[in-house]
Amino acid sequence: MLSELGLAAAGSRALVVGSGRGLPARGLARLGFEVVAADPSPAATALAQDADDGLGLTYVTSPAEQLALPDGSFDLVHCADTLEITERPDAVLAEAARVLRPGGAFVYDTVNRTPVARLIYLGAFQAFPGTRIMPRGRYAADRLRRPEELARALDRAGLSAQDVSSFKPRDVRSLVRATRGRRRGTLTDEQLPDLVHMVLVPGGSPVVTYLGYAVHRG
Repeated sequence: MLSELGLAAAGSRALVVGSGRGLPARGLARLGFEVVAADPSPAATALAQDADDGLGLTYVTSPAEQLALPDGSFDLVHCADTLEITERPDAVLAEAARVLRPGGAFVYDTVNRTPVARLIYLGAFQAFPGTRIMPRGRYAADRLRRPEELARALDRAGLSAQDVSSFKPRDVRSLVRATRGRRRGTLTDEQLPDLVHMVLVPGGSPVVTYLGYAVHRG
């Protein structure tokens, strides 16, 4: 994707919105981006700073709907674990477009609104005692959005939707084991990616989670 956009990591600035404990932000920094990590939670920001590993990221505590950052100051914005929990997706996308330079890339991951997605996110992740890893109310059916709905919202914000890929575990059993381990406290967030083995499936119709990107029209 970076080559398609004429974007090189070295010398480029990236913003991670909803950065949490900083995993995606640190990944972008290791690629060579100058990274700002933004999250609305002061506790998450503090945890991310503690795990920085000397990468030199900038950490800010800021909601996705109102970023305290300058206009047009980033080449790439990655929106992580945010679009499926916000009640104001248009505000999130408008802020992402505002801080992107013309031609910059908006990259996102989110959750489709399907029966299977509701079972996993509203049931397993926040309701069922044996697999609950999120607080009740974090996810709601009306905050999950289909790709076509998100494409229209991106367009309203001045972002032209491009490719969408399904994002799913290679083996569902690995997700179950990882979720139960996270629930018991025997696994950390840092260990989950290697255990679950998520894979991208370009095209098609994503059943649960999906990744995509859009270009700022300027």
